[in-house]
Amino acid sequence: MTVELSGKVALITGASRGIGYGVAEALVARGDRVCITGRNEDALKQAVEQLGADRVIGVAGKAHDLDHQTAAVEATMEAFGRVDYLVNNAGTNPVFGPIADLDLEVARKVFETNVVSALGFAQKTWHAWQKDNGGAIVNIASLAGLSASPFIGAYGISKAAMINLTQQLAHEFAPRVRVNAIAPAVVKTKFAQALYEGREAEAAAGYPLGRLGVPSDIGGTAAFLTSEQSDWITGQTLVVDGGILLNAGVA
Repeated sequence: MTVELSGKVALITGASRGIGYGVAEALVARGDRVCITGRNEDALKQAVEQLGADRVIGVAGKAHDLDHQTAAVEATMEAFGRVDYLVNNAGTNPVFGPIADLDLEVARKVFETNVVSALGFAQKTWHAWQKDNGGAIVNIASLAGLSASPFIGAYGISKAAMINLTQQLAHEFAPRVRVNAIAPAVVKTKFAQALYEGREAEAAAGYPLGRLGVPSDIGGTAAFLTSEQSDWITGQTLVVDGGILLNAGVA
C-alpha cells in the first residue's frame, strides 16, 4: 500500500524500538517523514529499514549529548527541509530500589537523559523551524510521574519534572507550537520488561481494560496530539493507562 506524503516531518528520540518505534510507525503510516534517534547504530539502521528508508532517516547518539541533539536536528532539516513535530521519548531507568539508598550520580544521569535532553531537543527544534513555522511537541512522560512510584522513584521524579516542563514549554511556545505529554502505564517493551516478565497475566489483572499497553497505543495517541484534531490542546498530560488509575484507593 502506498501512503501519500503528508508534507509534515517529525523528529522522534529513542525510537529504534519500543514506544518510540510505535510512534514512528504511526506517523509514517499517515504520511509523515521521520528522523529517529537511538544509541545503538545497528538497531537504528534496522528500524529505518523496517519503517522505510525512503521516508525515514536515523541519527545515532546519546540523547543527553548536546552535539548529538544538534546533529539530529541538522540532519532532519538537511534531509527534509523542516521539522514540524518533536517527540521526546528517549529515557532511562537504570536503578530499581528505594531512593534512600539512591546513588546521586545515577539520579543525575536519569535527569540528564529524561528531562534535560528533552529541553535541549525542544530548544533546538524551536530555533531550527518551529519558532517561525509552528508545529507540536509531545513529551513521553509516565504514570510514575503522577504519584509515588515505589522502587522507581528517580524515574518517577524525572517524569514529574517532564510534565512540568511540558507546561512551561506550552506557555512559552504558544501560540506557534503546541506542547503536550503522554503518561502511559506499563507498556510491553524491553524497557519495561522487568515490571511484567514472567507474570504478565498477574500484572494485567489490575487493569480495567484487561491488558498491558503496547507501543501502538502510545503511537496512536502521539499521532492525535500532532494532528489538526488536537489544534486546541496544549499544556496537557494525557493519561493512557488501560484504566489503572480507576483503581486508585480501591483495596
